[in-house]
Amino acid sequence: MEVQETRVQTDRVLTIPNILSMARLAGVPLFLWLILRPEFGGPNSDGWALLVLMLSGVSDYLDGKLARRWNQISNLGRLLDPAADRLYILSTLVGLTWREILPWWLTAALLAREAMLLVMVAILRRHGYPPPQVNFLGKAATFNLMYAFPLLLLSDGTGWLSSLAEVFGWAFAGWGTTLYWWAGILYVVQVRRLVKADTAAD
Repeated sequence: MEVQETRVQTDRVLTIPNILSMARLAGVPLFLWLILRPEFGGPNSDGWALLVLMLSGVSDYLDGKLARRWNQISNLGRLLDPAADRLYILSTLVGLTWREILPWWLTAALLAREAMLLVMVAILRRHGYPPPQVNFLGKAATFNLMYAFPLLLLSDGTGWLSSLAEVFGWAFAGWGTTLYWWAGILYVVQVRRLVKADTAAD
């Protein structure tokens, strides 16, 4: 009973947590446009880009918390939440790498992890399993990266604030990348166990 009470499912689409996730998804192209405006001759909009990124982080925290508190956990929400996280990470990687704030090797490391996860999802689908649920390490990694990216964006300037942002931004980026890969490896282990169990059952 206790497990069921904490994991109540709903088929409703227009719940507050799902609306927050949809709003976060809608902010992805806006964020990418704001961060790349200087590259195409437009004015610097880093302040607005930072605001969008911060709001996405707040909504990321709220949608999961409210879904659990109000018993509004849904299959749609389980798809929207990680999709929004990954799209924000991808768009930030594109924007910051394009502007040469992030080195290519860090972008390659994070994208390689995403590619590995896509392969795992494909294997699970072939065996009739849904995509793996986001685990605590995955959430912690996303949390670190969502702090790292705005700090690194803020570091693209001059003065003591930019220098401080660079130090903390790279600290969060290091932890986030490490945890991101650690979570990815745990997904691989989980998938391997499921596939092995399926093979043994056959």
